[in-house]
Amino acid sequence: MANDMYKGCWPVAPTPFMPNGEIDKEGMKRVIDCMIDQNVDGICILANYSEQFLLSDEERETLTRLCIEHVDGRVPVITTVSHFSTDIALSRAKLVKSLGGDMLMMMPPYHGALMKGSPQQTFEQFAKVAEAGVTIMVQDAPLSGVDLPVPLLVKMAKEIEMVKCFKIECAQAAAKLRQLVNEGGEIIEGPFDGEEGITLFADLEAGATGNMSSAMLPDLIRPVVLDFLDGKVEEAESKYNQILPLINYENRQCGFRAAKIIMKEGGVIKSDYCRHPIAPLEDSTREGLIKLASKYNPVALTWGL
Repeated sequence: MANDMYKGCWPVAPTPFMPNGEIDKEGMKRVIDCMIDQNVDGICILANYSEQFLLSDEERETLTRLCIEHVDGRVPVITTVSHFSTDIALSRAKLVKSLGGDMLMMMPPYHGALMKGSPQQTFEQFAKVAEAGVTIMVQDAPLSGVDLPVPLLVKMAKEIEMVKCFKIECAQAAAKLRQLVNEGGEIIEGPFDGEEGITLFADLEAGATGNMSSAMLPDLIRPVVLDFLDGKVEEAESKYNQILPLINYENRQCGFRAAKIIMKEGGVIKSDYCRHPIAPLEDSTREGLIKLASKYNPVALTWGL
């Protein structure tokens, strides 16, 4: 049975950089404040959409401290601690615990295209990181290339006390969510939709109670989730269909650059710079995103103006 604590919209916070590539710490605080002003149910930091793979270990620690301290208990914070090394993942988890962080998010162990943890190694890594004493969300993302069969996920939920939530964003996500909820039952406390909400409605129908979108339009996605959970299915479907073109544009053409572009346009951050080798969006794509977003007027597009 899903836990009411794990529902709603828990978007990923982008990491703002200055035009010279340095982390914009004040911009990071403004990103957090903008998201909280949209009544998000939680915030995820240092995820793939936070450009975690472009951050040094020192920068990760700085951002972990900054974000958790700046949120200051206003909403729960999920901190991504994924690493191929179990010791490093555990060290990151212990830092989150020491700062009072609320949750961890982890992908299974992988490195590059060919080094992938076996089911047993994956189980062992999550069990070890759970020793930090912080609730864990399993991220089943295609980026890792690691298969996480439902029986393994159910076993982790049953045998590792801190494993409570699952963000499913692999191919055929709705089918996997439905199987996970059916086979796991009440031990699956937080079944989540991911991948910017591009399969959100199907995932809600399959049993998802939460969504982890980008920070581009959580104020427009959250009502879809809450309406659906309140039994207002037609209202939820109508709201989702209205914003789906913008979700598609983000997911298929922009990726994590979309939220930063909209936040810069809305005065939340000063720069939408992404570190090399990530290329900036082509001008026409960027202009198309802003033009389309203006039709929906998400909070991030005007928050800082």
